[in-house]
Amino acid sequence: MRYVFWGLLILTVFARYFSTRVDYSDGQKLRITGIVRQEPLRYTYSQKISLAGLKIYLPKFPEIYYGDKVVVNGVVRQGELTDAFLVLKEEQQGFLSGFRKSLVGFYQKTLPEPHAALIAGISLGAKGSLPKDFWESLTKTGTAHVVVASGMNVSLVASFLMGVLILLFNRRKALILALTGIWIYTAISGFEAPIIRAAVMGSIAFTAQRLGRVYSAWRALVLTGLILLIIVPAWLIDLGFILSFVATASILVFQKRIEKFFSFVPGILKGDFSTTLAAQVGVTPILFVTFGQFNILSPLINALVLWTVPLITVLGIVGALVGLAVPFLGKALLYLAYPLTSWFIAVVSLFGR
Repeated sequence: MRYVFWGLLILTVFARYFSTRVDYSDGQKLRITGIVRQEPLRYTYSQKISLAGLKIYLPKFPEIYYGDKVVVNGVVRQGELTDAFLVLKEEQQGFLSGFRKSLVGFYQKTLPEPHAALIAGISLGAKGSLPKDFWESLTKTGTAHVVVASGMNVSLVASFLMGVLILLFNRRKALILALTGIWIYTAISGFEAPIIRAAVMGSIAFTAQRLGRVYSAWRALVLTGLILLIIVPAWLIDLGFILSFVATASILVFQKRIEKFFSFVPGILKGDFSTTLAAQVGVTPILFVTFGQFNILSPLINALVLWTVPLITVLGIVGALVGLAVPFLGKALLYLAYPLTSWFIAVVSLFGR
């Protein structure tokens, strides 16, 4: 029965994918209406969004934000909507999207760039305001995953929430509140494939603890992947989802072996180095085939900067939340993150030349 269950899930994924797939022909004229579910990438003269499985480049102004409803006309060419024209933009007035803008705005008012954009990216996955040259350095050094919505963000938030809540409540209430917090954070950060994957896996882990069941990371990963692909079949070919899934699987397979092999590496670097190198084993072939480049120093660079991420995340989230109520205190917390962001920027800029 176990094999039948998994077989049915896999068959359902492929059935959903082929029954919902839309094939566009080059030269086809389209009008696309949709909600922006991913943070737009901003360049010097343009901004990029994704709708209906197509990349869309629009003029930089008016600026589009996560959660906005847009109507766009254009012509399909090689997976992009070219000659794109923004017909309509409706700013969503929901609480979560407005709250997210307030948090990002507080970063921008408090710190200079690219420090503000780096904290916004690490804390909330809001990468839209990152300067172009800094984004290119992140890409070259293999550290771009730090400033996009990812499973690492969810893991950090879950660990922080449990660490605080367990001091205030019994374990049962702490688990429930932490689970609620994870999904609130996911909604604020944006419902992108990697972060939803991590949120679902986190939910399974917390539920297993609540029910007193043994948690299997492998089983949770595969079950999460199949369920998400049934709900959103297009993610079967989504690069972000594929990289997130493969990186997690690769860490499960290789991380402990690599950590044992590099036992001579200093403790402050060993964990991040082994985790990054384990993830790179799986994702490097995909990145090379997709983009034609890979930085062999990426594991080392990640080890040099990843130790700052938990501190920046906590200071960024807590600082912004406090700052909305008590601006002076919130700014003081963000200033504490300035030396950390300075180190991060210096390392990435040095290796990303």
